[in-house]
Amino acid sequence: MKIAIATDHNGVKEKEEILKRLTEYEFIDKSKDNNPTDDYPDFAFRVSKSVIQKEADLGILMCGTGIGMSIAANKVKGIRCAHCSSKEQAHLAREHNNANIIALSYKQDLNELIEMIKEFIETQPSTEERHQRRVNKIINYEEGTYNEL
Repeated sequence: MKIAIATDHNGVKEKEEILKRLTEYEFIDKSKDNNPTDDYPDFAFRVSKSVIQKEADLGILMCGTGIGMSIAANKVKGIRCAHCSSKEQAHLAREHNNANIIALSYKQDLNELIEMIKEFIETQPSTEERHQRRVNKIINYEEGTYNEL
């Protein structure tokens, strides 16, 4: 499994530490060119493109809060980016929503970030009909084929 990862200028140290500590996964670093004036949407779009084009299976985004990254990533057709702040949220984002990108705040404790990332990567999407039905509604809406109730 390949995971695209990026941060804006705020989380460079944390990203580097994550890459050092999670060597059991194959990462594609999409923010090697960080600088003090970079903009988070650029990195959100890079990771999203990597996932959509199947260069990566999943994505990880970090910025000050994770919120801006999640908003930008969710503008890309086919992306279901979940802003998470707990291991349980990371689990449910993958299991119930089949999220393909997680957005995090670099300000959280590094060990908590690592636990959330591992949980997100290792959780399989649910095969329950109700979860698939809901995700399909999102996909259909993006495609312009969802007819609201």
